[in-house]
Amino acid sequence: MTDNLVHLLPDAIANQIAAGEVIQRPASVVKELVENAIDSGASEIELLVKDSGKTLIQVRDNGCGMSETDARMSLERHATSKLRSADDLFALRTMGFRGEALASIVAVAQMEMKTRRAPDELGTRLVVEASEVKIQEPIASAPGTTISVRNLFFNVPARRNFLKSDNVELRHIREEYTRIALAHPGVRFDLHVNDRLDLALPAGKLRQRAVQVFGRKYDKLLVPINEDTDVLSISGFVGKPEAARKSRVGQFFFINNRFIKSSYLHHAVVSAYDDLLPKESYPFYVIYLEIDPARIDVNVHPTKQEIKFEDERLIYNYLKATIRHGLGRASIMPTIDFETNNPFSPSRTNITNTRPTEEQGEALPSRMNDDYKKPSGSSSTSGGGSAAAARQPKSEADRHASNLRNWQKLYDGLGDDAPAKPETPFIDFGDAEASNPEMGELLPSRMSQDDDAADGSPAVSQDRAPYQLHQRYIVSPIKGGWLLIDQRAAHQQILYEQFLKTLQASPAASQQSLFPQTLELPHVDVGLMNDILPDLRQLGFDLEHFGGESFIVRGIPAELAGQNEIQLLEQLLEQYRNDVDVESSGHARLAKALVRSAAIKTGQALDVAEMRSLINRLFACEQPSRAPNGRRCFVKYELEEVDRRFE
Repeated sequence: MTDNLVHLLPDAIANQIAAGEVIQRPASVVKELVENAIDSGASEIELLVKDSGKTLIQVRDNGCGMSETDARMSLERHATSKLRSADDLFALRTMGFRGEALASIVAVAQMEMKTRRAPDELGTRLVVEASEVKIQEPIASAPGTTISVRNLFFNVPARRNFLKSDNVELRHIREEYTRIALAHPGVRFDLHVNDRLDLALPAGKLRQRAVQVFGRKYDKLLVPINEDTDVLSISGFVGKPEAARKSRVGQFFFINNRFIKSSYLHHAVVSAYDDLLPKESYPFYVIYLEIDPARIDVNVHPTKQEIKFEDERLIYNYLKATIRHGLGRASIMPTIDFETNNPFSPSRTNITNTRPTEEQGEALPSRMNDDYKKPSGSSSTSGGGSAAAARQPKSEADRHASNLRNWQKLYDGLGDDAPAKPETPFIDFGDAEASNPEMGELLPSRMSQDDDAADGSPAVSQDRAPYQLHQRYIVSPIKGGWLLIDQRAAHQQILYEQFLKTLQASPAASQQSLFPQTLELPHVDVGLMNDILPDLRQLGFDLEHFGGESFIVRGIPAELAGQNEIQLLEQLLEQYRNDVDVESSGHARLAKALVRSAAIKTGQALDVAEMRSLINRLFACEQPSRAPNGRRCFVKYELEEVDRRFE
């Protein structure tokens, strides 16, 4: 007869398994310990971390403290002071309640606890390693609790090896600390990193806490919302449209002071903005909901960031209406230009302060080609009205003639079988075809042997001018068909290769600003900016940390001259933070983030010279076929394909 196979796991192993769900990284330890400090009634909480929490995480509070018995019991699994019966699960207002946090931490780390209640003369000191209590003794200490967690995952080396770099782990710690600090503005929080004060948040009101965390510029971008109903109370702030970002950073929901994630409620916020936000942008918000605990279930996951609602649709509608009301009171509404013949034309409807400057079709010559000069005959106007007004046709007949000439230009040269000799030679791509054999027949200057000039040098016919399609694609005629080029993807690939070469060579030239600009960053981004500061200077950014959350911007790369320095850097940092491509090196990751911020935008008008410059520079790239994000830069169409569509 065989032995029985089913048996109980030892407590140490069971705790390590539980720790796999509760303690995923150093930030998880910070979350559990700080939440316990909040539940203890602390008004001051201090967090110290060393080596991004891998060596030390220490949380010190001035809360109620624990007796000797409570301190010992708190280390046991499913031991908690916050529940007495199953009914208490439906009236929870504390953060921790499962009784798993401390037991999970001591299973995978070395922990020291010092705690004392205010009425007691002496406190208690406990030293625990891998769930085993090594020391328990009385000690003189201040009222409150101090917990030090050292050498996290020292007995689970596989888990420790899967931790990310110090910068990444520290960023997660700051994010967790920020969430708790936003949920409890009446509590003072201090964060020390490697024995240096990193963040000090005095107790205050919610608006003060938001400005402390996200920077002074947000003080003018916050729109208060407030609504009380029989079902729930909603308060907090949403951002003005100009505070919107390209990623879901700066979005916080709190239910009964507990941070949660909810795509359903996020949709309600976005819907409330309607058409006020730029395309593919996300609003900023810090929203607090107070609701009867019996109407929600927080016991869904050990991280307690997922919540089930009794009536999600009702909360969705309340939230959407509250935000719309707040935006309406702040006079953030679409405005209509009534001076036009058709005031309701979509092209004439203007959303006040909603579209970032970099998406408003800036001039490209300095951004696409350093050698570009404005075509002869063009002139700028000054003092006597805009150039656009000077080009306005003076009569209906003039307008008709102008339109006719434009249409004729569109088709000039497309019907000629033999290309004309170019007026001026374009770029000789040298061995571009040899390095890209699959591209040999697609280079504009090498579409066919018949297209080569008599002397054999590659050339592009000036009669076959490229043209824009919907201000998004460039149509470049070739023999037997045409190329359809994605202007943004093409420019991204051009800049990507250029930035990579710059990072590996001498520093790029910098275009100095007439007046230095001040870049204010949220505190959680300061460390990240300092990490990439040397590479940014290599690329041509004249940038210096001015102290605190401030950076001084004196110049940007000459290739990007004309862009808004502050918006460019903010978008760069956002893209860099959200790039999770583990296969990319640090330089490649930075270059990809920068090209997404700096490349020309979809919808930006280009003239013929700019389009030709873009095409020539694209096919001079080592890899012209695809952009850094994998999107194709161009597609080739044959006339035979079109002929078949008409059969």
